[in-house]
Amino acid sequence: MPLLRIDLYKGRTAAEKKTLLDALHRAMLAAFKVPERDRYQIVHEHDPATMIMEDTGLNIPRTEKFVCIQVTTRPRTREQKEQFYRLTVEELQKSCGIAPTDVMMNMVTCTDEDWSFGLGRAQFLTGEL
Repeated sequence: MPLLRIDLYKGRTAAEKKTLLDALHRAMLAAFKVPERDRYQIVHEHDPATMIMEDTGLNIPRTEKFVCIQVTTRPRTREQKEQFYRLTVEELQKSCGIAPTDVMMNMVTCTDEDWSFGLGRAQFLTGEL
């Protein structure tokens, strides 16, 4: 059920975006142990003039392959989050040629009452999930 919002610079092909999304899904499955069809991903593409992503003074070089990943999720352990961060950069480097320096991630935690997957119901609260 994690919702992944992926922000990147315009210019990738449809095949490149699919490869990127598949890599993110593999990392999420491994780290969070969610069902295979628990896949919610949204890609937002930006002109370089409308997305400025610096390194907070950490000396991390950025390129046109930069990807910002925001994960909205139920509470996860520190270990699960750290595993997701590690697996994500490994998958993106292996599958997409994106350097770990070009990957920024952020977790947003919500409670069960903050989710409705449709039908006007909170499925975590009703017991449907």
